Amino acid sequence: MSKWDRFKAVPMPKQPPEVRIRNFDEVALGYSEEQAMMEAERCLQCSNPQCIPGCPVGIDIPAFIKPLKKGEFREAIRKIKEKNSLPAICGRVCPQEDQCQKNCLLGRKGDPVQIGRLERFLADWELSHGVEIPEKSPSTGKRVAVIGAGPAGLTVAADLARLGHEVVVFEALHEPGGVLMYGIPEFRLPKRIVQAEIDYVKKLGVNIRTDTLIGRLYTIPELLKDEGFDAVFIGTGAGPPIFMEIPGENLCGIYSANEFLIRVNLMKSYLFPKWDTPIKVGNKVAVIGAGNVAMDSSRCALRLGAKEVHIVYRRSRAEMPARREEVENAEEEGVLFDFLTLPVAYHGDEKGWVKKMECIRMQLSEPDESGRRKPIPIKGSNFLMDVDTVIVAIGRRPNPLIQQTTPGLKVAKDGTIIVDENMRTSIEGVYAGGDVVTGEATVISAMGAGRRAARSIHEYLMNASR
Repeated sequence: MSKWDRFKAVPMPKQPPEVRIRNFDEVALGYSEEQAMMEAERCLQCSNPQCIPGCPVGIDIPAFIKPLKKGEFREAIRKIKEKNSLPAICGRVCPQEDQCQKNCLLGRKGDPVQIGRLERFLADWELSHGVEIPEKSPSTGKRVAVIGAGPAGLTVAADLARLGHEVVVFEALHEPGGVLMYGIPEFRLPKRIVQAEIDYVKKLGVNIRTDTLIGRLYTIPELLKDEGFDAVFIGTGAGPPIFMEIPGENLCGIYSANEFLIRVNLMKSYLFPKWDTPIKVGNKVAVIGAGNVAMDSSRCALRLGAKEVHIVYRRSRAEMPARREEVENAEEEGVLFDFLTLPVAYHGDEKGWVKKMECIRMQLSEPDESGRRKPIPIKGSNFLMDVDTVIVAIGRRPNPLIQQTTPGLKVAKDGTIIVDENMRTSIEGVYAGGDVVTGEATVISAMGAGRRAARSIHEYLMNASR
């Protein structure tokens, strides 16, 4: 490898835009063995690697890249799974560019090492060559209830099972996976990948009970006192959608992104009529918001037959919270972007279906003390946009049921559960992490919280047994 080759990342193959907008198959195709080894060769194996502190779950990144360089793929994936039980998922949806890769020394002069793509390669290699189940510690005789089978709950469950505890995961929906299963489209995170990672967690000895709504079937006090659990982890995530509360928002044809993506993903509307859950998408769709959920919704709408899809965002391109890769994919597929634009009302026809969206132009203020620029309406700049469908993707609130049925559980004004640095709640033996603590955030941040909670729960259980 020449000096200059080291500064340029190996590109990942993906479906051409004109092909992929007609299917729900995965867009990014992954590295071949040769490509993965070439990309791994770029790693400098720094003596003081700054990529590791950037990883929320603490993967020793140079330690897994080193055997990968030599084609020792089994050893490399073992190294990853010392810290991460869901590498095939993380390699696809983690914002590595803002975490581990952001700190890569090569990124100062060129492209950082594509750590996420290498993680994905190794996870996929293992899935096709046989998944190893690591040895577990001897049974401790302790039982832990995990509420929610999303990324935080699955991480806690896997870590605690490996430490010898009996773990039961309670999931309200009929499929485990949480946002991994219902919130992220097939073309970005195939369900077979999520299912394979869930199967791995089950093989560690974790018992996952679906269609089980905690707060109704059992409360947390009942789990601790009546059902014989020694500790509880709450990982119920964020569910109820946030709306703008503007006139006309109850018109037909206006979805929350939550409902839209659940129908498309978990209920497989994209396979209608093979699956009997249709979803109506008009010719002209507006998606409100500019995060990853908005990108997912807009790209789904295109694949479901919309002729024109607009991302409507009140700030500028520079403030978009979505991953750059997802924005680029959306643009390649033909999604249009209306920046500095804010909906203020919806107008419908005589049958109650949305037909027009009234918007106002915005301008950004000077940066405040935090550096954030506030969007300000431009007086008299209102205009109408023709729309058949609107998808509101401006965020979700924590699921409130646990908070409402658990006396003594301290909760913030926004409904999030209050925890300390060790993920302990105000109730002894009860821990929480993920979106129900932070508000809507990333998959990997939820997993990082799950890892911290698992360590804390293990320490609590071991001390309690003395």
